Amino acid sequence: MKVDFVDSPAVQDLLDRASGTRAEGGDARIKAITRDLIEAAMRVIVRHDIDESEFWRALAFFQNGAAEFGLIAPGVGIEHFLDLYMDAKDAEAGLTGGTPRTIEGPLYVEGAPLVEGDVNLTDDPDDTGTLFMNGCVRGPDGEPVGQAIIHVWHANSKGFYSHFDPTGAQTPFNNRRRIRVDGEGRYAFRSKMPNGYSVPPGGATDRLMAALGRHGNRPAHVHFFIEAPGYRTLTTQINFGDDPFAADDFAFGTREGLLPVPNRQGSNASIAFDFTLQRAATDREEGFSSRIRARA
Repeated sequence: MKVDFVDSPAVQDLLDRASGTRAEGGDARIKAITRDLIEAAMRVIVRHDIDESEFWRALAFFQNGAAEFGLIAPGVGIEHFLDLYMDAKDAEAGLTGGTPRTIEGPLYVEGAPLVEGDVNLTDDPDDTGTLFMNGCVRGPDGEPVGQAIIHVWHANSKGFYSHFDPTGAQTPFNNRRRIRVDGEGRYAFRSKMPNGYSVPPGGATDRLMAALGRHGNRPAHVHFFIEAPGYRTLTTQINFGDDPFAADDFAFGTREGLLPVPNRQGSNASIAFDFTLQRAATDREEGFSSRIRARA
Protein backbone atom coordinates (compact mmCIF):
# COMPACT_ATOMS: atom_id res chain seq x y z
CA MET A 1 0.00 0.00 0.00
CA LYS A 2 1.30 3.44 -0.93
CA VAL A 3 1.38 6.30 1.59
CA ASP A 4 -0.90 8.35 -0.64
CA PHE A 5 -3.71 6.12 0.66
CA VAL A 6 -3.86 8.70 3.46
CA ASP A 7 -4.79 11.30 0.81
CA SER A 8 -7.90 9.36 -0.14
CA PRO A 9 -11.25 11.12 0.39
CA ALA A 10 -12.36 8.66 3.06
CA VAL A 11 -9.24 9.17 5.18
CA GLN A 12 -9.21 12.94 4.72
CA ASP A 13 -12.86 13.07 5.72
CA LEU A 14 -12.03 11.02 8.82
CA LEU A 15 -9.21 13.42 9.71
CA ASP A 16 -11.50 16.43 9.39
CA ARG A 17 -14.13 14.86 11.61
CA ALA A 18 -11.70 13.42 14.18
CA SER A 19 -9.88 16.74 14.64
CA GLY A 20 -13.08 18.78 14.86
CA THR A 21 -12.13 20.80 11.79
CA ARG A 22 -15.75 21.06 10.68
CA ALA A 23 -17.20 21.45 14.14
CA GLU A 24 -18.10 24.79 15.64
CA GLY A 25 -16.35 25.89 18.80
CA GLY A 26 -13.10 24.63 20.21
CA ASP A 27 -9.59 25.95 19.63
CA ALA A 28 -8.60 26.35 15.98
CA ARG A 29 -4.86 26.00 16.70
CA ILE A 30 -5.37 22.79 18.68
CA LYS A 31 -7.58 21.43 15.90
CA ALA A 32 -4.93 22.10 13.27
CA ILE A 33 -2.11 20.59 15.35
CA THR A 34 -4.22 17.54 16.26
CA ARG A 35 -5.10 16.94 12.62
CA ASP A 36 -1.46 17.09 11.55
CA LEU A 37 -0.33 14.76 14.34
CA ILE A 38 -2.98 12.16 13.53
CA GLU A 39 -2.22 12.37 9.83
CA ALA A 40 1.51 11.94 10.48
CA ALA A 41 0.77 8.81 12.56
CA MET A 42 -1.44 7.42 9.78
CA ARG A 43 1.33 7.95 7.22
CA VAL A 44 3.81 6.10 9.44
CA ILE A 45 1.36 3.19 9.78
CA VAL A 46 1.03 2.88 6.01
CA ARG A 47 4.70 3.54 5.19
CA HIS A 48 5.87 0.75 7.51
CA ASP A 49 2.81 -1.51 7.06
CA ILE A 50 2.21 -1.52 10.83
CA ASP A 51 -0.35 -4.17 11.71
CA GLU A 52 -2.96 -4.08 14.44
CA SER A 53 -0.92 -6.08 16.94
CA GLU A 54 2.16 -3.86 16.49
CA PHE A 55 0.04 -0.75 16.98
CA TRP A 56 -1.49 -1.95 20.26
CA ARG A 57 1.86 -3.18 21.58
CA ALA A 58 3.29 0.28 20.87
CA LEU A 59 0.37 1.94 22.63
CA ALA A 60 0.87 -0.33 25.65
CA PHE A 61 4.57 0.60 25.72
CA PHE A 62 3.73 4.30 25.96
CA GLN A 63 0.95 3.73 28.49
CA ASN A 64 3.15 1.62 30.75
CA GLY A 65 6.12 3.91 30.28
CA ALA A 66 4.26 7.18 30.86
CA ALA A 67 6.31 7.93 33.98
CA GLU A 68 9.45 8.02 31.80
CA PHE A 69 8.21 10.33 29.07
CA GLY A 70 10.53 13.01 30.49
CA LEU A 71 13.46 10.68 29.67
CA ILE A 72 12.10 9.35 26.39
CA ALA A 73 11.71 12.89 24.98
CA PRO A 74 15.43 13.74 25.27
CA GLY A 75 16.44 10.18 24.42
CA VAL A 76 14.79 10.31 21.01
CA GLY A 77 16.13 13.81 20.35
CA ILE A 78 12.88 15.79 20.65
CA GLU A 79 14.11 17.98 23.52
CA HIS A 80 17.35 18.78 21.68
CA PHE A 81 15.33 19.48 18.52
CA LEU A 82 13.41 22.15 20.45
CA ASP A 83 16.75 23.81 21.31
CA LEU A 84 17.82 23.70 17.67
CA TYR A 85 14.46 25.14 16.62
CA MET A 86 14.69 28.00 19.13
CA ASP A 87 18.29 28.68 18.01
CA ALA A 88 17.16 28.84 14.40
CA LYS A 89 14.35 31.26 15.23
CA ASP A 90 16.81 33.44 17.16
CA ALA A 91 19.21 33.46 14.21
CA GLU A 92 16.38 34.37 11.85
CA ALA A 93 15.52 37.29 14.14
CA GLY A 94 19.18 38.40 14.27
CA LEU A 95 19.69 37.30 17.89
CA THR A 96 23.11 35.80 18.45
CA GLY A 97 25.58 35.31 21.28
CA GLY A 98 25.12 34.27 24.86
CA THR A 99 25.75 30.97 26.57
CA PRO A 100 24.19 28.14 24.54
CA ARG A 101 20.90 26.76 25.75
CA THR A 102 20.51 23.04 26.19
CA ILE A 103 18.01 20.58 27.58
CA GLU A 104 16.50 20.94 31.05
CA GLY A 105 15.75 17.26 31.61
CA PRO A 106 12.99 16.00 33.92
CA LEU A 107 14.75 16.21 37.31
CA TYR A 108 14.45 19.84 38.47
CA VAL A 109 12.67 20.43 41.80
CA GLU A 110 11.06 23.77 42.63
CA GLY A 111 11.71 25.65 45.85
CA ALA A 112 15.38 24.95 46.54
CA PRO A 113 16.89 27.17 49.28
CA LEU A 114 17.92 30.66 48.15
CA VAL A 115 21.49 31.32 49.33
CA GLU A 116 24.44 33.59 48.60
CA GLY A 117 28.19 33.74 49.14
CA ASP A 118 30.42 30.67 48.93
CA VAL A 119 27.69 28.05 48.80
CA ASN A 120 27.73 24.37 49.74
CA LEU A 121 25.13 22.46 47.70
CA THR A 122 25.54 19.13 49.45
CA ASP A 123 23.60 18.24 52.59
CA ASP A 124 24.13 14.47 52.72
CA PRO A 125 27.22 12.29 53.21
CA ASP A 126 28.81 11.10 49.98
CA ASP A 127 32.06 9.18 49.74
CA THR A 128 33.62 11.11 46.87
CA GLY A 129 35.69 14.19 46.12
CA THR A 130 34.57 17.81 46.03
CA LEU A 131 33.63 19.89 43.00
CA PHE A 132 34.44 23.61 43.19
CA MET A 133 32.78 25.82 40.61
CA ASN A 134 32.84 29.58 40.18
CA GLY A 135 32.39 32.29 37.59
CA CYS A 136 30.39 35.34 36.63
CA VAL A 137 27.04 36.12 35.04
CA ARG A 138 27.28 38.84 32.40
CA GLY A 139 25.03 40.49 29.86
CA PRO A 140 25.57 40.71 26.09
CA ASP A 141 27.85 43.77 26.40
CA GLY A 142 29.98 42.20 29.12
CA GLU A 143 28.17 44.01 31.92
CA PRO A 144 27.94 42.10 35.23
CA VAL A 145 24.38 41.02 36.04
CA GLY A 146 24.27 41.63 39.77
CA GLN A 147 20.60 40.68 40.18
CA ALA A 148 20.91 37.19 38.73
CA ILE A 149 19.75 34.07 40.51
CA ILE A 150 21.35 30.78 39.49
CA HIS A 151 19.35 27.59 39.98
CA VAL A 152 21.77 24.68 40.13
CA TRP A 153 21.17 20.96 40.54
CA HIS A 154 23.09 17.75 39.91
CA ALA A 155 23.26 14.06 40.79
CA ASN A 156 25.26 12.50 43.60
CA SER A 157 28.23 10.18 43.09
CA LYS A 158 25.88 7.25 42.45
CA GLY A 159 24.12 9.14 39.67
CA PHE A 160 20.94 9.70 41.69
CA TYR A 161 19.13 13.02 42.13
CA SER A 162 17.57 14.03 45.41
CA HIS A 163 13.77 13.77 45.44
CA PHE A 164 14.02 11.10 42.70
CA ASP A 165 16.53 8.82 44.45
CA PRO A 166 15.15 5.25 44.35
CA THR A 167 17.12 4.40 47.50
CA GLY A 168 15.42 7.17 49.48
CA ALA A 169 18.82 8.10 50.91
CA GLN A 170 18.90 11.81 50.07
CA THR A 171 17.23 14.80 51.69
CA PRO A 172 14.89 16.70 49.30
CA PHE A 173 17.29 19.49 48.28
CA ASN A 174 20.62 17.71 48.41
CA ASN A 175 22.80 19.13 45.60
CA ARG A 176 20.13 21.73 44.81
CA ARG A 177 20.25 25.47 45.49
CA ARG A 178 19.25 28.84 44.12
CA ILE A 179 22.27 31.13 44.34
CA ARG A 180 21.99 34.90 44.44
CA VAL A 181 25.10 36.31 42.75
CA ASP A 182 27.02 39.25 44.25
CA GLY A 183 26.90 42.80 42.89
CA GLU A 184 29.51 41.95 40.27
CA GLY A 185 27.57 38.92 39.03
CA ARG A 186 29.97 36.46 40.65
CA TYR A 187 28.99 33.06 42.05
CA ALA A 188 30.83 30.22 43.75
CA PHE A 189 29.74 26.85 45.07
CA ARG A 190 31.13 23.53 46.15
CA SER A 191 29.47 20.13 46.30
CA LYS A 192 30.20 16.46 46.35
CA MET A 193 31.30 15.31 42.93
CA PRO A 194 28.46 14.32 40.58
CA ASN A 195 28.73 11.24 38.46
CA GLY A 196 27.25 10.19 35.14
CA TYR A 197 24.40 7.72 35.14
CA SER A 198 22.16 5.59 32.96
CA VAL A 199 18.41 5.53 32.55
CA PRO A 200 16.56 3.18 34.95
CA PRO A 201 17.57 -0.41 34.05
CA GLY A 202 14.70 -2.36 32.55
CA GLY A 203 12.49 0.73 32.28
CA ALA A 204 10.69 2.01 29.21
CA THR A 205 13.57 4.26 28.12
CA ASP A 206 16.13 1.49 28.60
CA ARG A 207 14.06 -0.94 26.54
CA LEU A 208 13.57 1.63 23.78
CA MET A 209 17.29 2.43 23.63
CA ALA A 210 18.11 -1.28 23.43
CA ALA A 211 15.63 -1.70 20.55
CA LEU A 212 17.35 1.21 18.78
CA GLY A 213 20.80 -0.27 19.40
CA ARG A 214 21.74 2.67 21.60
CA HIS A 215 22.87 3.12 25.22
CA GLY A 216 21.11 5.22 27.85
CA ASN A 217 24.12 6.88 29.50
CA ARG A 218 24.73 10.52 30.38
CA PRO A 219 28.12 12.06 31.26
CA ALA A 220 28.73 13.80 34.57
CA HIS A 221 27.04 17.19 34.33
CA VAL A 222 25.55 20.12 36.25
CA HIS A 223 22.23 21.78 35.38
CA PHE A 224 21.45 25.50 35.52
CA PHE A 225 18.62 27.97 35.17
CA ILE A 226 19.74 31.60 35.28
CA GLU A 227 17.17 34.35 35.71
CA ALA A 228 17.58 38.12 36.06
CA PRO A 229 15.29 41.12 35.49
CA GLY A 230 15.60 42.42 31.96
CA TYR A 231 17.30 39.27 30.64
CA ARG A 232 16.15 36.07 29.02
CA THR A 233 16.00 33.15 31.41
CA LEU A 234 18.69 30.67 30.36
CA THR A 235 18.26 26.90 30.57
CA THR A 236 21.59 25.13 30.19
CA GLN A 237 24.02 22.60 31.66
CA ILE A 238 27.71 21.85 31.52
CA ASN A 239 28.98 18.37 30.72
CA PHE A 240 32.39 17.38 32.05
CA GLY A 241 34.61 17.48 28.98
CA ASP A 242 36.76 14.55 30.14
CA ASP A 243 33.84 12.18 30.73
CA PRO A 244 33.82 9.25 28.27
CA PHE A 245 30.15 9.92 27.42
CA ALA A 246 30.62 13.66 26.84
CA ALA A 247 30.75 13.06 23.09
CA ASP A 248 28.00 10.43 23.15
CA ASP A 249 25.32 11.71 25.53
CA PHE A 250 22.16 9.65 25.09
CA ALA A 251 20.08 12.79 25.76
CA PHE A 252 21.95 14.98 23.21
CA GLY A 253 22.65 17.58 25.92
CA THR A 254 26.28 18.13 24.89
CA ARG A 255 26.81 21.40 23.01
CA GLU A 256 29.87 23.33 21.92
CA GLY A 257 30.72 25.88 24.58
CA LEU A 258 29.32 23.73 27.38
CA LEU A 259 32.18 21.23 27.77
CA PRO A 260 34.63 22.54 30.37
CA VAL A 261 37.34 20.09 31.36
CA PRO A 262 37.61 20.01 35.16
CA ASN A 263 40.97 20.82 36.72
CA ARG A 264 41.42 17.64 38.72
CA GLN A 265 43.61 17.33 41.78
CA GLY A 266 43.24 13.87 43.24
CA SER A 267 39.56 13.21 43.91
CA ASN A 268 38.69 16.93 43.81
CA ALA A 269 38.11 19.11 40.77
CA SER A 270 37.45 22.75 39.95
CA ILE A 271 35.64 24.41 37.05
CA ALA A 272 35.61 28.11 36.17
CA PHE A 273 32.65 28.96 33.97
CA ASP A 274 31.06 32.28 33.03
CA PHE A 275 27.50 32.68 31.77
CA THR A 276 26.37 35.29 29.25
CA LEU A 277 22.69 36.19 29.10
CA GLN A 278 20.70 37.78 26.28
CA ARG A 279 18.42 40.73 26.90
CA ALA A 280 14.71 40.02 27.08
CA ALA A 281 12.43 41.66 24.54
CA THR A 282 9.28 40.76 26.48
CA ASP A 283 8.29 39.90 30.04
CA ARG A 284 7.58 36.37 28.86
CA GLU A 285 11.24 35.86 27.95
CA GLU A 286 12.22 36.60 31.56
CA GLY A 287 10.13 33.67 32.78
CA PHE A 288 10.32 29.91 32.65
CA SER A 289 8.61 27.58 30.21
CA SER A 290 5.30 26.13 31.40
CA ARG A 291 6.78 22.66 31.77
CA ILE A 292 5.34 20.80 34.79
CA ARG A 293 8.10 20.51 37.39
CA ALA A 294 8.41 18.52 40.61
CA ARG A 295 7.86 20.08 44.01
CA ALA A 296 9.50 18.76 47.17
